[in-house]
Amino acid sequence: TALGFEPPRRSDEMPRPPSTIKHHPASLHIELLASLLRISREKLLAKFLAKELTGVTTALASRLLAEMRLPADVATSALEHAHVVQLTQLLRDARFADPPADCLSPVGEYNLRLGIMKELKPDCVATFQDVPCTVDGHPTLVEVGVCLGGREAKQGITVYRFANRIPLLFEGGGDVATQVSKRRINWAAYKIRQNQDKIGVFVSLVSTKVPFKGTGKEYIGDDVPEVQRAVKHAIERCCMQLKAKIIKQRAVADDRERRKILTRYIPDVSRAFMSVLATMAEREDDGEVSTRGARPRDAEHEALLSQVRAKKLREAELSEKLRTHVEHCDATSALDQVTAVGVLQPRQQLYLSVLSSDSEFGQEVHHPHFTLRLHTSVMVEPPPHHPSTGTTV
Repeated sequence: TALGFEPPRRSDEMPRPPSTIKHHPASLHIELLASLLRISREKLLAKFLAKELTGVTTALASRLLAEMRLPADVATSALEHAHVVQLTQLLRDARFADPPADCLSPVGEYNLRLGIMKELKPDCVATFQDVPCTVDGHPTLVEVGVCLGGREAKQGITVYRFANRIPLLFEGGGDVATQVSKRRINWAAYKIRQNQDKIGVFVSLVSTKVPFKGTGKEYIGDDVPEVQRAVKHAIERCCMQLKAKIIKQRAVADDRERRKILTRYIPDVSRAFMSVLATMAEREDDGEVSTRGARPRDAEHEALLSQVRAKKLREAELSEKLRTHVEHCDATSALDQVTAVGVLQPRQQLYLSVLSSDSEFGQEVHHPHFTLRLHTSVMVEPPPHHPSTGTTV
């Protein structure tokens, strides 16, 4: 029998297939426009402009012909080379609506995130897909992923570049992704240390005409303002996501360190507190303390002194109560902080249904702040276990 191997899929979400669109007027040059006029089935220039190009209406086509001082019924075959050059320049100077981005097939934020997690295994990752922009009449889309930490990652910024989902491996120093990420991003404003943290920047540019520099097509030029703005905006949006995660992680680390410090001094505090209570109890028993003019004590304070006199309160018990109080205060403050930032808001819509009187509930899950009861309909039975083989099916 033949041995077959089928690797597991990393993702079941495929990039959307691209669709065919018409040429945008700003993307035409002299040779391309002449070729389109030659192979077009439209005999009149006005109909050619309205039907063969995107963003050009019949009224706009008539205005273009009037600007060129040509009759409205001029034929495409009657145009001379000078007319083609004039029309090309006019189409580049005029303002048209942006071309649709249906012709682009980006990898998508979901697949980009999965790829980063698979290859680098970072501590945290953020992705963002910018809105399409137009570069010389060509629709362009920028996707960016920024990650921190990871397996075999180097300190500083490491840039990974892609053009139409194809990796760019050479001449990365002059690429727009490298220039923007290393020179135009204020990483310190997002709680990220540029030279110390392990930062991975993934920039994927999808376009019908990638603005490569040079004949080798190894890097994207840094001289296109539209691409610069799109890459910078996408990186900054990723950094904003990472900043929120970093602030939460540091807050948790600070709370953990504070609890550790408080716990470290609990034995000394308990010892000193027991010494003070014992001294107070002895002085009151000997009649050395006058209660005239003193503020009356609460019943809880009197009960505490009574326990000290009867030697029912030990130093170990007091230490345990202080430790429990510290943990309770930390849990309460953490819950208040989470509630304040709105993390407890549901990420998806929740629906409540009326339960009948014969509803059956499973085992209760107890928490210091709530008790959770699961309905038997949502509980899954564990798979059967075979004692003979020690395996679970």
